[in-house]
Amino acid sequence: MEQVTLVGMGASAATLTAEAARALSEAVRIVGARRLLDALPQDLTAERVAAARADEVLAAVLDSPGPCVALYSGDTGFYSGAAGLLERLAQRNIPARVLPGLSSVQLLAARLGRPWQDWKLVSAHGTACDPVAAVCGGQPVFFLTGGKDTGPADLCARLAEAGLGDLPVTVGENLACPGEIITAGTAGELAGRTFGPLAVLLAEPASRAPARTPGWPDETFVRAEAIPMTKQAVRAQVLAKLAIRPGETVWDIGAGTGSVSLELAFANGGAPVWAVECLPEACDLIRENRRRLGGWNVRVVEGRAPAALAGLPAPDAVFIGGTRGEMGEILAAVYRSNPAARVCITAVTVETLASAVAALTALGRTVQVSQIAASHTGSGKVHLLRAENPIFILTAQD
Repeated sequence: MEQVTLVGMGASAATLTAEAARALSEAVRIVGARRLLDALPQDLTAERVAAARADEVLAAVLDSPGPCVALYSGDTGFYSGAAGLLERLAQRNIPARVLPGLSSVQLLAARLGRPWQDWKLVSAHGTACDPVAAVCGGQPVFFLTGGKDTGPADLCARLAEAGLGDLPVTVGENLACPGEIITAGTAGELAGRTFGPLAVLLAEPASRAPARTPGWPDETFVRAEAIPMTKQAVRAQVLAKLAIRPGETVWDIGAGTGSVSLELAFANGGAPVWAVECLPEACDLIRENRRRLGGWNVRVVEGRAPAALAGLPAPDAVFIGGTRGEMGEILAAVYRSNPAARVCITAVTVETLASAVAALTALGRTVQVSQIAASHTGSGKVHLLRAENPIFILTAQD
């Protein structure tokens, strides 16, 4: 079979490269989505075969009586179906060449007069996408959008729900096509707008506190006298025990002030941290600390565990700082959601320690217990050590 040419059309026939236009003029068959075929110049003599699914494109290419072009929108190297066809052709030892086109990221950057080499590129088209995690990386984020619940307005709504309603965003519709529109605003403003199907979104980076090693100073957090907070020395040990990796989903049960939730939110690369807390005033504190520190991936769940855990995404790791007497039921709910979840529990009282050991043992887990007793000097002329309450730290393994 003759060599197959994969062509990136760009946004429209107007953005075809000269090399791509020449390949189209020499082809006897052009295969691609109906929208792309209809946009081609009418003077092309090649047979036009509408096909969108990978197997349909392959069948039409293999059946071509002569030189064939597979036509794709945008750039063949940027979230394109071209990769799938290239793999199938290689399996059959059919030669292929690729002629890239202008991508939507290039077109939007050009319209805005900005370089795009520092942008993070994310597809929300037909794939799972967490816009909050994406914007927490310190870079502008370009989103390919489309599909159910992944249009520009949907992504902006999810940003606004996480507390990022003031985040600057830009939507580009119909780039390099008739009816092109560039709309700038905030995530909150654009969440209520309607955009066409050919649209992309650029979100500026979310503000974040500078990254640092685990164990942030206690003074970092806004506190209230009646709301408990896991102290710095214990927090550092909890983070070490849980060994959070980027991308992991985490639960913080009995989140209190949110100090552990916030540290977890910076440790897991922007993935969701679900802060579960039953006291409304504590939930307000968590939200305030989230705002001040930029821990936008902390999702506050106001309610009492284990009931409040229902419907949460399965956790990779769980910190339990408070149970209100529901230790066994909470641990059972954790392991129902993910039997392989890594669990760390802190206990101030011997009674809590005993209930945690008993519950974990009953669930078939091996328990490791450590104790931390930290003391700190004051600021007077004489430096006396003032002890904090000793804390038990429990971890569980299969």
